[in-house]
Parts: sequence; C-alpha cells; structure tokens
Amino acid sequence: MNYDNILKNVSKHISLDKTEIAYFISLLAYREIPKNKLILEEDQPCKHINYVSNGAFRAYSFDLKGKESSIMFAINDWWITDIHGFVMEKTALMNIEAIEDSTILQLHKTDLEKLCIRVPKFEKFFRILMQNSYIREQLRTRQNLTEPAEERYKSFTKKYPQFVQRIPLKFIASYLGVTPQFLSVIRKRKVKS
Repeated sequence: MNYDNILKNVSKHISLDKTEIAYFISLLAYREIPKNKLILEEDQPCKHINYVSNGAFRAYSFDLKGKESSIMFAINDWWITDIHGFVMEKTALMNIEAIEDSTILQLHKTDLEKLCIRVPKFEKFFRILMQNSYIREQLRTRQNLTEPAEERYKSFTKKYPQFVQRIPLKFIASYLGVTPQFLSVIRKRKVKS
C-alpha cells in the first residue's frame, strides 16, 4: 500500500517526522469498496473517519417521505464521515456510499484519540479539517437559502469542477435541491451561453 497521497494531504497542515509517520500509518486500515456499497448506514454507529485514496463517495439521507438528498461528496484526497455520529459517538444521521469502485484508509475513533495524544499536532490537523468542513457547509446553507438554483449550480461547477465529471447528475441535483430534469435544463442553457 502506498501512503504518499495521505501523507501529502496531512503535510498541507502539519509536518511529521519518520516516527510519527510510522505510527500514523500503523493506525490506518485499507479497504477496497465496490461501487454502490455503503461504508456507513444511517442509525448505525459511526466509528471511522475515511480518507479517499481513490474513487468517489456520497453522503445522503432520506426525508420522512422517503426522498433522498445528497449531503456531501468526496473524491480522491478528500475525507468523509458522518461528523455528528463520529464526534458525538452517536449513530449516523446519513448513509455513505461508494459511487465508483473505491479505496479508502480508515481511522477508527479510538485510534484517532490515541494518535492525538501521542502526536499532538494531529489535533491541529483534524481541527483544520473540521473547520474547513464547517465553513463549506455554512456557505452551502447560505447559498441554498439565498441563491436561485441556477446560481447554486454555477457556484458548484466553479468550486468543484472535478465533481461535475465524476458525480452522476441525479446526485448533483439532489445536492442542489432540484430535480434532475430541472438541472438538465440549467445545464443546457449553460452550454448554449
């Protein structure tokens, strides 16, 4: 297993020596996840934070009528979990599914706690991850409340061009809170302009 990508990801925020790298790597569990397989189910304990080595995932949940809403996506070099369940040691509020054949490196909650004690700079790393995630979700909530669907789509494609190539239209539509048909119309207008 090659750990270069996750180590580059970590090095964006903290520097590790060889001993710290070895300890961090020893705590990671490698998993291959086939397309359409869940790595987390709603109402199940959330015990891992997941680094996407390769592939793509989406987190989603259902409303009371059974309508599915995509909450977030993660592709290569992204992290994904149900942060509420993971941090609060509660059951998950969402499902996380592979939308491509994927590989992940999982870090168990108890191992994360050990890591932060033994290598305190990981507190900073995961704090930055959580802050960035919170900012992203706050901006998304604001957009959903204040911008029309076409503007939300333009912002999404500008901010996440790599997602547009890999995430199915129906999942992007549910993330934006529109139907796939409506999103298709928006996309056609964008191509013509």
